[in-house]
Amino acid sequence: MDARFTAEQDEIRRTLRELLLKRCGPEEVRSAVRTGAGHDAGLWETLAQQLGLPGLALPTAYGGVGCSFADLALACEESGRVLAPSPLLATAALAAPLILALGTDAQRAGLLPRIAAGELTAALAVPGAGLPTALGLVGDNGGDWAGGGRAGGVQARPGEEGGWRLYGEVERVLDGHSAGLLLVAAHTGGFARARTRIFLVTEGAQGLVRMRQTSLDETRAQGRVQLRQVRAELLGEEDGDVLGALASVGDTAAAVLAVEAVGAADRALERTVAYVRQREQFGRAIGSFQAVKHRLADVYVRVQAARSAAYYAAWAAGAGGERVGGLALAQGLEALSTAAAEAIQLHGGIGFTWEHEAQLYFKRAAGDELLFGPVHRLRAYAADAARLFDGAEVAV
Repeated sequence: MDARFTAEQDEIRRTLRELLLKRCGPEEVRSAVRTGAGHDAGLWETLAQQLGLPGLALPTAYGGVGCSFADLALACEESGRVLAPSPLLATAALAAPLILALGTDAQRAGLLPRIAAGELTAALAVPGAGLPTALGLVGDNGGDWAGGGRAGGVQARPGEEGGWRLYGEVERVLDGHSAGLLLVAAHTGGFARARTRIFLVTEGAQGLVRMRQTSLDETRAQGRVQLRQVRAELLGEEDGDVLGALASVGDTAAAVLAVEAVGAADRALERTVAYVRQREQFGRAIGSFQAVKHRLADVYVRVQAARSAAYYAAWAAGAGGERVGGLALAQGLEALSTAAAEAIQLHGGIGFTWEHEAQLYFKRAAGDELLFGPVHRLRAYAADAARLFDGAEVAV
C-alpha cells in the first residue's frame, strides 16, 4: 500500500479542519447537542451540500463523489477532533453502505442520491444491545441478536394488503429519533424458520413512535424507536445475504470509527500539551517536569500506534483486503480513553469540571465502547476469528 495521502485527501482534511474550527468549538458543540435533533442543522447542511460528505464514499452513479472509505474516514477524523455532533456516522458509514449492498436498483436510485445530497438522513436500528454483534465485531452475527424466538426484538409479518408490518422496540439507535429513514433489523418466519432481514421505515409512518434518549455521550444523539404494526418495505430481495452485508459494513464502519477516535485522541493530547506548557507550578511550567513529559510521551506513542492501525484498516476496507476494522477500533478507543484520562488529570482541578471540554472526550471514548465494544471483546473476537490461540497450552 502507498501510505502517502493524495492531494485530494490533503484538501479534504485542510478544508474540513478550517471549517470545523470556526463552526464547532466547545460552546457550539454544547449548544448543538441541546437541540431536538442533537446536532446543528446549519452545519450539517454545509457539510452535506457544500462539501458532499454524506456522498463521499458513494458511487457517482447515485450522486456521490466516488471516493473510497479511506476518504470518508479522513473526514471523520476531522469531525472527531472537535467531537462534531452530526448524522454523518449513522447515515454515511452504517445506513448508506447497507442500501448500496442490499438494495434493489429502484431502492438505490430512489434513496442514495437523496442521502448523497444531504436531503435524507438514515439510521440503523438493531434490537437490544446487538449492534456490535450484528456488525460482526464482537461475536457471530448469526441473527439471534435480532430477537430470535417467539418474542423480543422486532418481529416482521406479511401485511394483509401486501408488504410487511413490524412490531417491537429498539433502544439506543444512533440518530434514531431524527433520521428521515430507518433501516430496521427484524426477524421473519416465526419461531421455527426465523430469519433476519432489514426493512425500510420512513419518517411519519403510522404506528412509529420515536423519542430521544439521554446518553452518556451527548455528541452521539440516540433515540428509542417503537414500532406498532408499522408498514415497512423489505430492503433488497428475499434471498439477499443480510448477515454478510452487515459484517462487511461493520468492518468499514469500525475502520471509520477508529480513525475518528484517533482524531479525538490527537486533539485531547494537543490541548493537554498546550496547557502544561503555560501552566506554572513552583515557578516553572509543569510541562518541564520529567514525570509529566513521560506521561505525555506514553500518550503520544499510543495515539501514533492507533493512527497507523486505523489508517491501515481504512485502506484495507476500501481495497477489499483483510477485515481488521475491529482491531483498529479497539486500539483507537484505548488511545482515546488514555488521552482523555491524562487530559483530565494533567489539567488539575479544572479538568474535573463540567465546564471543561476534557470530560467530553472521556465520554466519547466510554460511550463508543458501550455502543461498539467493549475493547476486550473486540480483541477477543478478532483473536478467535484468526484462530490465534488454537492449540495453545495454558499454564496453570
